[in-house]
Amino acid sequence: MKALPYLVAAALALFSAHPASLAQSPKAAADAVRQQVRARAEAELPTLLELYKHLHANPELSIMEEKTAARISAELRKAGFTVTEKIGGHGVVGVLRNGPGKTVLVRTDLDALPVTETTGLPYASKIRTKDWDGNEVGTMHACGHDVHMTSFIGTARTLAAIKDRWAGTLVFIGQPAEEKVGGAKLMLADGLFTRFPRPDYCLALHVASDLPAGTVGFTEGFMLANSDSMDILVRGVGGHGAWPHTTKDPIVLAAQIILALQTVVSRETPAIEPAVVTVGSIHGGTKHNIIPEEVRLQLTLRSYSDTVRDNTIASIKRITRGLGLAAGLPEDKLPVVTVQEEGAKATYNDPALTQRVVRAFNAWIGEGSVLKRQPVMGAEDFGLYGRTEHKVPICMFWLGTISSEVVNASLRTGRSLPSLHSSLYAPQPEPSIRTGVTAMSAAVLELLGKP
Repeated sequence: MKALPYLVAAALALFSAHPASLAQSPKAAADAVRQQVRARAEAELPTLLELYKHLHANPELSIMEEKTAARISAELRKAGFTVTEKIGGHGVVGVLRNGPGKTVLVRTDLDALPVTETTGLPYASKIRTKDWDGNEVGTMHACGHDVHMTSFIGTARTLAAIKDRWAGTLVFIGQPAEEKVGGAKLMLADGLFTRFPRPDYCLALHVASDLPAGTVGFTEGFMLANSDSMDILVRGVGGHGAWPHTTKDPIVLAAQIILALQTVVSRETPAIEPAVVTVGSIHGGTKHNIIPEEVRLQLTLRSYSDTVRDNTIASIKRITRGLGLAAGLPEDKLPVVTVQEEGAKATYNDPALTQRVVRAFNAWIGEGSVLKRQPVMGAEDFGLYGRTEHKVPICMFWLGTISSEVVNASLRTGRSLPSLHSSLYAPQPEPSIRTGVTAMSAAVLELLGKP
């Protein structure tokens, strides 16, 4: 019995050296990690807000993100990542290895939109630049990529500072040209999954213009849609408006095509399969009494399944050709249908991965602030990272960015909030970034955290 005091003293010494291993329950250990991450995110917030305002005030269009990419590269290097630049254009890849384990890719987009900002914010963008066609345009982060980048850098700093809490490899990428839905394809073609550690999981967040700051939203399965742009050149035989019988009127034919295309969704697509066919632009003619030679239509097509996408495109081609023949046009005057190559593929959130991420959000942010969202017909190219031969599970989640008072007032009055891509879209930086860093850190630690 005399040995007992010695054994107690030894145990206390061991406890002091390794308190987490001996004294902390799993819940206490998890709480300690959460407190550590929150404290770190709070400490980083002042400099993150400075970074946000700089990015917001200095946007660059797709494929032109040179200065933005350089800033993101510099921030990743400061956080301890090994950085490679100019992947697929102005793409950035930062790698941080921390022992054996899984590999998690976290993606942000870099580009802005040709929108002139009208928010009136003191750090509003005043940048004007030449677009891809040489036109001078205003430029704005109207889709929140400045919030994405800032949350991304905050997460990188936080995870780099707590390497004792996780094991594995981080691949943090800054992707160009998301707004032209081409950057993911360019980075993959430039060896993203071959030149760098291939991820076991891919994560991303996207701002929401109708969710309160401090909340996150999630969708299992399809979250965002296939998006295809289509041009239809309707040709005819022009002439005098007073003698239409001597012409083949492309305006009348274009009107028939527009109406007939409504049947693609209503009569040729299964009722349980979402699809959209929208004619967003129609141009033809120059004067009241002239029947023109041609009319041009521009369409956007939305779907989730590849089968519906392919059937929609095939149906449009068949309908336009059939109506052209019915109008008596010769083969060389039939409508010309062109599908643009920039189409985005649907973003499909892996259900098992999404459930893990949501469990982490519930624990870190609180169940009342984790909201289930319906799929939408917007489009993104993040889905491509899950469509390679490797079939990497991916998950993108929504980040609330609007004050709860403004959201509640909108619900009460029915007045719409400024949407993404609006010149008036103005996220609340501080709570949005704080939640973005916390949520993304929680998701990564769920996948790489030590037990």
